[in-house]
Amino acid sequence: MIDVPYDERIPGFVTLVLKQGESHYRDFPWRHTRDPYAVLVSEIMLQQTQVARVLPYWERWLLDFPTLDALAAAPLEAILRAWQGLGYNRRAVALKRLAELLSQQPDGRPAVLPDDDAALRALPGVGPSTAAGVRAFAYGQPSVYLETNVRAVVLHELFADSTEVSDRELLPLLAQAAEFSVASGVEPHVWNCALLDYGAFLKSSRPNPSRRSAHHTRQTRFEGSKRQKRARLLRLVLEVPFVSSEEAARELGGDVEEAIQLLGELQAEGFVVTDGTGWRVN
Repeated sequence: MIDVPYDERIPGFVTLVLKQGESHYRDFPWRHTRDPYAVLVSEIMLQQTQVARVLPYWERWLLDFPTLDALAAAPLEAILRAWQGLGYNRRAVALKRLAELLSQQPDGRPAVLPDDDAALRALPGVGPSTAAGVRAFAYGQPSVYLETNVRAVVLHELFADSTEVSDRELLPLLAQAAEFSVASGVEPHVWNCALLDYGAFLKSSRPNPSRRSAHHTRQTRFEGSKRQKRARLLRLVLEVPFVSSEEAARELGGDVEEAIQLLGELQAEGFVVTDGTGWRVN
């Protein structure tokens, strides 16, 4: 994070965001828990996925896999079945690997998520924003939480006339705002909820301010994409105990070479295994 002089707009920015966040507050079940694991699951599910799709999955997931240890002990097949429909299946595999790592306690203690930023970010599938979300929403620690809704708020309020704004320019201001909010007696989860909710309102009520970010990209079309083909093959392997390359090719329209290539990618990422004649879930 680059070091910048204190921005005199920060107090007014914090006051405005808190007011707007209160006006546009959204009530989600994961905002009523301080269980680090439950918060982590919500943060990972919400990556590149709309809230409305996540809601039923989050609740079912915690019924099926209520703890890190339960998730670590569950077979990958059950985990992938529970994830089907959310997309970006790598997230489910990463969650499984994370749980397995944390459940390896030498004294048999229940697995727990660390509250340290570096320790969180060392875990599979946990990046800066996910780590910040866990620290703020579960552990009540001040965190610089930057994701698409937060980015929209900072761009709209502090970079109104700028384009191609880098996150390196946003992060120091978010750090100053987080520090000011804590010094003003605002709980970290309240501050970050306000950022998220105001950002969601901005994106739904006007042209998305995030388009002026240097990091803004349009989501690629899913229909006919490689992502869709991989998802179809994974669904097939979950439905059929043992899938031949020819069966996989028929699922994609008959291209055996493409099917083998995509299944090879799924194998490299830990989804499936093969004995040379067919494929099954790892």
